[in-house]
Amino acid sequence: MAGAAEAGTRDRASYPLEVSYCGLCSLPFEYCEYMADYEKCKKWWEENFPDIFEKVMKVTDGDATETDEAKKRQKRGGRGVIKAKKQVEKSKITVGRVSRNKKKFVTVVKGLETHGVSLKDAAKLFGRHFSCGSSVTGEEIVIQGDFVDDVIDLIAEKFPEIDEDDIEDITNQKR
Repeated sequence: MAGAAEAGTRDRASYPLEVSYCGLCSLPFEYCEYMADYEKCKKWWEENFPDIFEKVMKVTDGDATETDEAKKRQKRGGRGVIKAKKQVEKSKITVGRVSRNKKKFVTVVKGLETHGVSLKDAAKLFGRHFSCGSSVTGEEIVIQGDFVDDVIDLIAEKFPEIDEDDIEDITNQKR
């Protein structure tokens, strides 16, 4: 019995473990190979942690080859490699008025997310500025009331990264 307990303690690593994380993908080196920017991660590790990099990667004749410690990349099937996110093209911001009832309107703003604006924060800003209800539904912001001209002015004022030429006024659009 005592021999089995001693054998189990010899196989365990000493705690607490020190784990170094990649500055690009925020994963340990062993998991960087499953990310889309694996080559960039390898360069980062080589510059910042050369001792760990040399331990995992064996350099022979100027070519980096994988040792037994490093796992080979998955070549087919499964979800082996995470694809890089596509850059979203900046599109026009459309601001329009939609009839809610016979005499009531809502203002709809579309396209703010393509300019890097958080829809939730923008809806909160519109609700506070116009003292009305404002919500995010899908990829658009719905503001209770007819504020088309005021919204265009407010977007140009509060978000300087958005060019005024990118804001388009569409009145009476269909939802």
